[in-house]
Amino acid sequence: MTSSSDDPVLDQSLLDGNRPTGRHHIVIVGAGFGGLEAVHRLAGAPVDITLIDQRNHHLFQPLLYQVATASLATSEIAWPIRYLLRGRPEVETLLATVLGVDTDARRVMLDGGEAVSYDTLVLATGARHAYFGHDEWEPFALGLKTLEDATTIRRRILLAFERAERETDPRRQAALLTFVIIGAGPTGVELAGTIAELARDTLAPDFRNIDTRKARIVLIEAGSRVLAGYPDDLSAYAQHSLESLGVEVELDQPVTDCTAEGVVYGGRSLAAKTIIWAAGVQASPAAEWLGAPADRAGRLLVLPDLTIPGHPDVFAIGDTVTIPGPDGKPVPGIAPAAKQQGRHVAESIKARLRGDAAVRPFRYHHDGSLAQIGKRRAVIDFGWIKLRGSLAWWIWGIAHIYFLIGVRNRLSVALSWLWIYARNQRSARLITQGQKDNIVAERPTNSSPTNPH
Repeated sequence: MTSSSDDPVLDQSLLDGNRPTGRHHIVIVGAGFGGLEAVHRLAGAPVDITLIDQRNHHLFQPLLYQVATASLATSEIAWPIRYLLRGRPEVETLLATVLGVDTDARRVMLDGGEAVSYDTLVLATGARHAYFGHDEWEPFALGLKTLEDATTIRRRILLAFERAERETDPRRQAALLTFVIIGAGPTGVELAGTIAELARDTLAPDFRNIDTRKARIVLIEAGSRVLAGYPDDLSAYAQHSLESLGVEVELDQPVTDCTAEGVVYGGRSLAAKTIIWAAGVQASPAAEWLGAPADRAGRLLVLPDLTIPGHPDVFAIGDTVTIPGPDGKPVPGIAPAAKQQGRHVAESIKARLRGDAAVRPFRYHHDGSLAQIGKRRAVIDFGWIKLRGSLAWWIWGIAHIYFLIGVRNRLSVALSWLWIYARNQRSARLITQGQKDNIVAERPTNSSPTNPH
């Protein structure tokens, strides 16, 4: 990008690079795991930090699917960014959308025509949904990346059962009770297993005209197995567990079309009113902002120290980048990896401020992979040991509770899970954010309103 003297800025002193404190100014874009870890690790350093995010909350994404399946409330996995940083006076938080980066003038361009200058920039902007060139599928196949996505999916799932309760046409009712998940990675597997338990255990006593246990949950995967990143034996266990819950697992079946009526895969059409996309992601537009090299998914090709080629003052971390790990494979786009990268960037910046300009390559340490399949079913791969079943499920739960923020949230989530474990009840079964005529819009033609209001 080119700079312009006419661009408005938040503060002229920021544009000129002369902070009121005279200290090094770091701009961090993105308050996910990587961005917040960098902020946390820079505590006590002689710097001023501006943290920019287009949402006002930090989201614990590993449990996002539990909001989508009515197991947890939104407030249990998200926290206001300003609250988390209330004790850090050197950190300024801006609710804004980044539109570009002017690397020559060292400015981050925001919506509204504003700009913020930086001495060091950290891009931790995450990823978005990728439909492999079929963006027209997005209205029908919902992705799961934000709280808004989760509550929308929850609404569609619960509304499907409500509409099926009133539907008299068997074919339409069957379509309403068919739930398709595309992609059998951890998110797809976790969604399929939890939706199956929701239909089989939680909702069954609540309805009178339908048997929710007859709902079809279909998991479609283009590859040859579920959880492709896990060892073969854990993958096989996950598939067997899903099938024991009633999930139909379709492997080697790429989806060729998604519409409001259903999906097409393997040359077959399946009528379904709820389709969830868990098949792929694409990086944020950070590479476009910088005009920097990227892979096919839009992830920045960073140098070993996580800086952008030709821009040693710009770091990029998390799902925004691709970088090989110790085994030569790309570092996975998971929370522990983003946190390790955030920590590495913070340490590199502090070293530079001490006058140590040595390049520090990032070294990723894999802490393990965990995936829940259903109640008392999970798989864990620590490399040196592999676990499955009830023990893995308890370890999975303890690990996720540990990484939540705040005692209140840990207790709340633990109690919610214990209630589900003991009573099969999910307390977050609320249909929200919809129009009053959501159900009326698809009311069977042979029925009439009982309430004219």
